[in-house]
Amino acid sequence: MLGAAAALALIWAMAFPAEAGVTADPVSYEAALASGLGAESTPGADEGSDSGALALTPEQQALMDEGADWTARINLYHAGGGGATGNDSLGCRPIAMRTIATDPRYIPRRTRLFIPETVGMRMPDGAIHDGYWYASDTGGAIKGQKIDLYTGHGRGSMSPAMRFNQRRLTLVDAGRFEGCPPSWDALPSQTTQIAALGTTSAGSR
Repeated sequence: MLGAAAALALIWAMAFPAEAGVTADPVSYEAALASGLGAESTPGADEGSDSGALALTPEQQALMDEGADWTARINLYHAGGGGATGNDSLGCRPIAMRTIATDPRYIPRRTRLFIPETVGMRMPDGAIHDGYWYASDTGGAIKGQKIDLYTGHGRGSMSPAMRFNQRRLTLVDAGRFEGCPPSWDALPSQTTQIAALGTTSAGSR
């Protein structure tokens, strides 16, 4: 396969053929640009390479359209290597890509949050994130407009969400939840009950 410089030289040679018996000098990058070569730009893309398609439910679409209830700077944390250990502040087992730690004075515990930026995030097992997170943990270093997203066990678990680390994201109040954050393999009936609870709470605001 031709390198970029070789390809440019070949295009230049075809556009401006040298006279017979005359060796052409190398063409500078500036001269190539001045001639109009390479003027076409690559079109932008709305999705990252790991973005997945997700058919939104009516509730998700409504939450996507709603303005932010909070914004916060995101940090990622994981189990192992000095990260999360044991249960969260509710006594629940942390759920990867579900559990978040908040300052309860800013975002109360048991708040079910919808983070639009995470909708469509492709996780290691191929599942597509639906945007829902659960405020079930706290931490002494988590104060004010800062939240920690729990990604799972080991540093590698942070990869899908690494682009959100240290960014300020949009947080939408999707209601309250009871019990512990649902696992990804939760029964559909449990998921439906939690969604119904969130819809009822959101409608009463």
